[in-house]
Amino acid sequence: MPDTPEPWVPVNFVERLDLWIETESPSDDLRRLVTAWIFTRIDDPYQGVRREPGFANLWFGPIPGSEHGEWAVVCCSYWIEEQAHRVVCDTFTTLTRPL
Repeated sequence: MPDTPEPWVPVNFVERLDLWIETESPSDDLRRLVTAWIFTRIDDPYQGVRREPGFANLWFGPIPGSEHGEWAVVCCSYWIEEQAHRVVCDTFTTLTRPL
């Protein structure tokens, strides 16, 4: 039986998601999309994001499919703790393009 990679442990995502929902009042569809995206971090937290210069292990990126309004997109930043195999959410926010 082949070895499967150990899943990453998401930390603080629910609290930050709740804060984003409370602050920005997104639509139900957008809320579901962002919530589903969180689970993709368990398999590969590096997918679709970039490392922020000047910060050790801070990663940032737009959430695919979260474009709304004329130029708005939901983004997330988080810390990747490689030794502990954890992904610690920093924030969700809506930004305008270009990023």
